[in-house]
Amino acid sequence: MTENAAGRVLLACEGHLAWVTLSHPGRLNAITVGMWQELREVFEDIAADDGVRCVIVRGAGGNFAAGADIREFPQQRGDMAAVQRYHRELLAPALRAVALCPQPVVAQIEGVCVGGGLEIASQCDLRIAGSSARLGVPINRLGFPMAPDEMSGLLALAGRAATLAILLEGRVFGAEEARELGLLTRIVADSEVADAARQSAERIARGAPLAARINKRLSRRLAAGGALSEDEYQDYFSYADSRDHKEGVRAFLAGTDPNFSGD
Repeated sequence: MTENAAGRVLLACEGHLAWVTLSHPGRLNAITVGMWQELREVFEDIAADDGVRCVIVRGAGGNFAAGADIREFPQQRGDMAAVQRYHRELLAPALRAVALCPQPVVAQIEGVCVGGGLEIASQCDLRIAGSSARLGVPINRLGFPMAPDEMSGLLALAGRAATLAILLEGRVFGAEEARELGLLTRIVADSEVADAARQSAERIARGAPLAARINKRLSRRLAAGGALSEDEYQDYFSYADSRDHKEGVRAFLAGTDPNFSGD
């Protein structure tokens, strides 16, 4: 992971948990080109680490992220070719790395979560927000629509009607409305967001890692539609011979806590 003067994506691990922090002081964690690249790299590293069982994504300094850093747009989005490179070769791979992370991902949403920040949060599996959080995608005032790979995450959460309302009106709205639209898993007091995100991650990490990974893969596949292939059925039922499955049943019958290994 590299450090760039305009902002950083930081990775910290403790036990089976990992924290990914968007940090751009003084800019509400606006996401630079370098930060998009780092986000992809960090999640690729996490995906390869079997010791991590759950990830928390957060912003530094009390805000999640204020979207992409618009100061870079004149240099990075000067014409159609540059715009395509920006979205298809930079943003899309970063968002895909979050979405396809085999470990569950929890978004810890405080303060501002708009534009690219909401796009990142939409790729997470759970979204826990403070009561004063503000969300939205006000890019209609910048003169461009949401790119296809970025819209897919919002559509999956909110559906077409709500997604269009969010994009066409370009409003920034509160946490309660965001939950009504399907964008949030739960809302807690502002002072409790970090603890709530950690508690959620710890609950996930106490479960069987193999089961969590299969649940993520299967839910994504079923959401895509179409009949499952025989190989996909076998992938699902592969848990039956796993150590974790046997350990879970053994521990339940013995009245003890299971000791899962991910195997």
